[in-house]
This record gives sequence, structure tokens and C-alpha cells, in this order.
Amino acid sequence: MSLRAEIFLVNVISNLPLPSGVYAVRPMDAVAAAVDLNTSVNLTIAPQPTPRLSEEDLRLARACAEGDSEVFAAIYRKHGERMKSIAYHQLGNRSDAEDAVQETFLKVHRAAAGYNGEAAFTTWLYRILVNTCYDMLRKRSRRIRETPIDELVADVRPANAVDDVKRMALRKLLHDLPEQRRTVFSLFEIEGLSHAEIAGILDITEGNSKWILFSTKKQLQEQWKKAAKS
Repeated sequence: MSLRAEIFLVNVISNLPLPSGVYAVRPMDAVAAAVDLNTSVNLTIAPQPTPRLSEEDLRLARACAEGDSEVFAAIYRKHGERMKSIAYHQLGNRSDAEDAVQETFLKVHRAAAGYNGEAAFTTWLYRILVNTCYDMLRKRSRRIRETPIDELVADVRPANAVDDVKRMALRKLLHDLPEQRRTVFSLFEIEGLSHAEIAGILDITEGNSKWILFSTKKQLQEQWKKAAKS
């Protein structure tokens, strides 16, 4: 696809109507409840069937490789809401979330010719999105290290209410988690994905996904209790 065609693709995605409820599939209060609950995690895993190659997934990949704007628009309408929600809970603001989704579609186009069906197309799509968010967070981290401290302090604003303080504290706890832990927690607790789906997106085992969620919740519970006392 030429640069002009890629710009056209970005415009197609940008001009599609934004799905309702994009940035709050589950409210932050529900995540706080998940952190507060001391629920054990069952690490017993049933044998997983070997995924079968899907002709529909291969058709979608071929269309994406060819730059079919109608197929991209259909994928966006079907998955755009969840994609923007995933990106938002990784990046923390709407503008970056929208940029991440647009960048993901461009990466999908560029990589689609190499799609071999080893993972479901949707799993592959979300994997690219998560990796795009990781890249953006690393770039942001570099920018923060290079930003004068006076500018960082100027961006701090007092919260308007106690609930805002709690939400900010929880968001900070999530933000401070290592990438993989934050992703497993947000995909499971916020997006409602199964451990099998998360395993496919992050290229880990289902058992690893369950253990990461379990240990992350224990870590957050301890930090949440400390924050509540302070």
C-alpha cells in the first residue's frame, strides 16, 4: 500500500462513528472491587484443543494485505470498541488510545501478508494492539525522562472528590505494574477476556495467565490496603 493509500485508510478509520461506551467497558469501581476481593484463583487447566486454520481468518488477512478499506471498516465496527478500551486502559488517555488503534490497523495491513493462521485473526489483531501500546509507553517514558521537572509538576492537579482520589490511586497502581501484569489484569478484569484468549494475545500459557492474575491481584490488594491507610 502506498503512503497515499495508508493515509486514506487512516481517514476511513478516523471518520467512522465512535462506538458508545468505548472507554469504560467496566467502570473503575468494578476494578477496585476486584482488587479488594481476596478471591483465590484456580490454576487447574483443562486440555486446550488445537486451533483449526480458519478460511475466514485467512480471507480477512488477505483483504487487509490488499488494503481493502471495506474490510478494515468492518473490522473496526466489530472490534473498535474493545480495541479502544484496551488501549485506553493501557495508555490512560483517549487521544493516545485512538492513535494506538490507528497505528495498529496500519501495522495489520503491513503484516497481514505474513499471517499464517497459527492464532485466530482476532487474537493476532489484539496482540498487535497490545504491542503497539507497549511501544507507545516506552516512548512516553523516554519523553518523561527528558522533560524538565517544572513542566511535570505543572501538570499535577488536585482531585475534586474522595472518589477521584481513589480512582487516581488505583490508576497509578495499575500504571506502575510491569507491562505483562498490567495487561493480564486489565484484559481479564476490565475487558472480560478469558485466560485462553489472554494467553493467545500475549503468547503465554493459560496457566501463566492465571498465575499472573493471581499474583497481581495479591500485589494490588496489599498496595491498595496501604494506600487506604495513608
